[in-house]
Amino acid sequence: MPIDEDAVREELLRLKAELESLSENSEEARATVALDQQSVGRLSRMDALQGQAMAQASERQRRAHLHRIEAALKRLDKGDYGYCAECGEEIAERRLQVDPAAALCIKCAR
Repeated sequence: MPIDEDAVREELLRLKAELESLSENSEEARATVALDQQSVGRLSRMDALQGQAMAQASERQRRAHLHRIEAALKRLDKGDYGYCAECGEEIAERRLQVDPAAALCIKCAR
């Protein structure tokens, strides 16, 4: 399977920049919630805490995805991109189109 490494690298870098931008934009939502009884009622505080928890969970997912993208970029640099990290077989082109950071073939991912 011939892989257009430049196009893949461009897509991975685009995804990385997008995730980093989302992370930066959600920084305030992940910040510590002030529990000032004067300005925020009990239900509003609960909503704020829930919003904070959801923003933190989203950030963990973004960080994990960023890690996968960085690993894919390293595989590109080493010439290992497109091959399963587990069995060494080629990863299906369609799978890489859907998830350019995929490190495992379908069989090993199961």
